[in-house]
This record gives sequence, C-alpha cells and structure tokens, in this order.
Amino acid sequence: MRLARRRDLRSAAVMIRPLLLLAAAISVFASGCASMTPQKFDGTTPKFDPMMFFEGPVHSWGVIENRKGSPQSRFRTEVEGRLTGDTLTLTQHFFYEDGRTQQRVWQVRRTGDHRFEATANDVAGIGLGEAYGNAFFWEYTLELRPGNPLMNVRMHHWMYLQADGTVMNHVRVTKLGITLSQISEHFQRGTGDVPSIGR
Repeated sequence: MRLARRRDLRSAAVMIRPLLLLAAAISVFASGCASMTPQKFDGTTPKFDPMMFFEGPVHSWGVIENRKGSPQSRFRTEVEGRLTGDTLTLTQHFFYEDGRTQQRVWQVRRTGDHRFEATANDVAGIGLGEAYGNAFFWEYTLELRPGNPLMNVRMHHWMYLQADGTVMNHVRVTKLGITLSQISEHFQRGTGDVPSIGR
C-alpha cells in the first residue's frame, strides 16, 4: 500500500514538474517584459516623433519570423501619411512574398506630450502608444479575420529611430499572452528601392 502511494506521488511529481517549469518561464518572461518601458528611453537621441516621421511617403521591408526567430516570409510596404490638424492618416499597402497584398488605413492622434492613440480598418478598438527619446512603443488588437474575434491577435511594437534617420521595428504577435510570431522591419522616409521579396 505504501509502495503504491509512493509510486502515485512520484507519477504526480513527474506530471507537475513540466507545469511548474512552464509557469516559472512565463513568470520570468513577463517580469522581463514589464521592466522594459518607454520611459526608460527618455533623453535618448535622436528624438522619435512618429507623427513627423510618418508624414509624407515612407517605405519599409521586413521579415515575418516564427516564435523562435526563424524567417518564414518576407514583405514590403508603401506608406503615405497626411497630417490634418491633430490627426495623421496613414495609408499602408503591404506586398507579401507569396503575391498577396493588403491595405490598412490608420488614423493616429496625439493625446499628450508622449501619448498617442490610433484606429484602423482591421484593428479592434483603439491602439495605444508612448514615445520617449528615440523609442516608440505601441500595441493594438489586430483582426486577422474581421467578424471572428477568436482570430484576433495582439501586436506589440518597439520602434527605434536611428542616427541615419531610419526606424527599426520589432513586433511580437501574441495570443492569450503566448508569442505566436515576430516581425523585424526597417522603415525609411521617402520613396525608393527596397530589397526584392520574390521567391
């Protein structure tokens, strides 16, 4: 009887151990993300004002990666920003490696010295952002299939203005707090050639 109880306890420990390790990993990851705040970039240069950077023509190129960082697909975008009063309208055209295209139209407003909010045709609710120093962090809920909230994902952007005037953009795509994929993107003002994305 005691032997059977020990075996049961040992089996339970084997089953619980992976769950405890997973919980610990999530806790460490969450605490690491929580320590990364836009305010920590206050005073860094060059100063990044997203309203100014994205006014006029902007283009970008990037790669979609899996959760481990392995490249899965390439894309490029063409963006046109028009500032009217305190609202920046961004029309963004996406061109994917497999031939797909997509359009997203943003309405971005400054709501404070460092704060911004935005809406778009395939974004649920309002996206919120903060800019300090050379960094801009913002997040929103993207509707992968409008009308089906089960397909919504959360987008977390960290954008950094570089000394040469370009912006590096790192995006983490999550669902229920779990990272599904990542995006690495390079923005440049004006029009111009971008690396080929053809197969």
